[in-house]
Amino acid sequence: MTHDHKEQHKDLSHELPSEELLQDLGDLFKIFGDTTRIRIMFALYEGEMSVSSISELLGMTQPAISHQLKTLKAANLVATRRQGKEIYYHLSDEHVKSIIAAGFEHLIE
Repeated sequence: MTHDHKEQHKDLSHELPSEELLQDLGDLFKIFGDTTRIRIMFALYEGEMSVSSISELLGMTQPAISHQLKTLKAANLVATRRQGKEIYYHLSDEHVKSIIAAGFEHLIE
C-alpha cells in the first residue's frame, strides 16, 4: 500500500501557519524556557504582586526580577496596574494561565 504524500502535503499546506507566526510562537516558547520567568509567572498565577513582593518570595534581587518582568511584559505575558507609586504585576490574561496549567499538567501525567 502506498500513500500519496503529495496529496497529504497539499492538504496540510493550507493549514500551516505563516513562517512569521511560527517564528513568533517559537519566540514565545523561548520566554517560557527560562526558570526565573516561570517562577515569576507561577508567583503571579493567583494574583498580582509588586516587584518587592516577588523579589522577597523568590529570594532574588529587585533588579533581577524587574529585568525578567520587562521581558514578560514585552511579550504580553504580564500586565501592570499602578497604585500611587507602586506598580503591581499580574498575568495578562487567562491564556497565559492556560499555558502554564497545561504545561504543568503535562509534566505531572
